[in-house]
Amino acid sequence: MQDNVKLEAIISWLKEKNAEDIRVYEVQGKTDYTDLIIVCEGSADVHNKAIANHVIDMAKKSRFPVLGKEGVENGEWVLIDLTDVVVHIFLPDMREYYQIDELFEKVKSRKAEEETQ
Repeated sequence: MQDNVKLEAIISWLKEKNAEDIRVYEVQGKTDYTDLIIVCEGSADVHNKAIANHVIDMAKKSRFPVLGKEGVENGEWVLIDLTDVVVHIFLPDMREYYQIDELFEKVKSRKAEEETQ
């Protein structure tokens, strides 16, 4: 990723639609499918759909490949695959239920733990 331009763009698009509690997890070398994971939330399913559609539209306008999207129809948990960045947009209760931040913290720190063993 060139100088975090893509990351900064995605975060700005999330903020434009008032996404909340945005967290970025650097997982390069710790997963086979992406380098960065962004997790955020919206206040309702309609809000999540608006956030997701905005990110998808802006990514296309910026010529960032959109490899896939899941959950846009229901808005409870939306996943957008932008190759080296994967965006997860949750309803707050879904984010808490799946403890997604704790999961990605473990993935993020996995390599450090393996290196010390």
